[in-house]
Amino acid sequence: MIRKFFSVLAAVIAVGCTAVYEVPDAQDVVMYQVNPRVFAADHSFTAVKDRLDSIEALGVNVLWFMPVYEIGQEKSVNSPYCIKDYRALNPEFGTVREFDDMVKEAHKRGMSVILDWVANHTSWDSDWIKENPDWYTRDSLGNIIHPAGTGWRDVADLDFCNQDMRRAMIADMKYWIEEHGVDGFRCDAADYVPFDFWQQAVGELRSIPDRKLLLLAEGQRKDHFDAGFDMNYAWGYLSALRKVYHRDAPATALISADSLEYAGLEPGKVKLRFITNHDEAVRTPAVKEFGNEKGAMAAFVAATYIHGGMLIYGSQEVAYPEGINFFEYVPVDWEANPSCREEYRRIVEFYNGHPAIRRGSLETFPDDDVLMFRREYAEDSVFVAVNLRNRPVTASSPEGEIALEPYEYIIKDLKK
Repeated sequence: MIRKFFSVLAAVIAVGCTAVYEVPDAQDVVMYQVNPRVFAADHSFTAVKDRLDSIEALGVNVLWFMPVYEIGQEKSVNSPYCIKDYRALNPEFGTVREFDDMVKEAHKRGMSVILDWVANHTSWDSDWIKENPDWYTRDSLGNIIHPAGTGWRDVADLDFCNQDMRRAMIADMKYWIEEHGVDGFRCDAADYVPFDFWQQAVGELRSIPDRKLLLLAEGQRKDHFDAGFDMNYAWGYLSALRKVYHRDAPATALISADSLEYAGLEPGKVKLRFITNHDEAVRTPAVKEFGNEKGAMAAFVAATYIHGGMLIYGSQEVAYPEGINFFEYVPVDWEANPSCREEYRRIVEFYNGHPAIRRGSLETFPDDDVLMFRREYAEDSVFVAVNLRNRPVTASSPEGEIALEPYEYIIKDLKK
């Protein structure tokens, strides 16, 4: 039996050779979330640029930057999601030139760059409020309000019934694509924004000549795909994964969650799978939520190999052991846990080298403790078995009985 089997990609890169820059199809995305506040206390764009080789070495092809725009001060809690000016950069992170240099260097390495877009609200001291107060939602007394049903009191809710506001926002989105070369957006709180705005915005962005874009909605409404998004969030799968780890739910719950999330989706549309991100890591790092470093790695394989849609949150690859408050600078030791980084690199390398994982037919082998499946696509065939328990287990597989150590996983190329 082959344990933790990884193929070596047949790729030779000459010294000084520049990678071909191409926005990947959604099915082939390996996304790395950049929280600038874990890279440096200031001039984060340059700090990220200096780490691009390391990020590229993980097998990443898309960088998602959390909001990089100027932050409002009125009622502020220093959240990067409190946008004062959609076209201005947060000086904490660096200059326009530093940003542009970072984007160019990412492109040289074959990595696309998408920005977090916060459509639902602005800061209270945005020029939009001063110049166009009718662009905002009001209560019965005529007062501008924060987003209803949330505790986001640092931001003012935008009114999507206002067509002038819509046009201004779409123009600002185009600005980053046309003037700064970004390759798309991760759209924050997309479930709070009306379908017809997303349809309008996505349609106009996709009409930009000679630009392939990647568009990710932070939400789980299926009409995001009808509006033209490539990807949205797999929160249902994450919830199922937590139940397996914390409530001893059977591993088959993941098969059911995967099937439910992909039911009715057109080929090529993707649910983003992850074990942590900036919202989750505020509370508990993945290495604690999923038991330990081995448990988090097993959860990552279980999340991403069954149907693709891979996200790595910056700091995850070094098994950062504490919560990360993205409202402030949190230094991360990027040289920590080299064995963990290497394991992520091998997992992503195998993932990138096997289209069956992302495009293939899925055959599952139900077991209470082990997530087991085979995926096949053309001449490619992959078998995966992940022990989701912190104890040794034995399971029946197509190749006979297999014994797995706590949180052990097998990844096997069946054509070798």
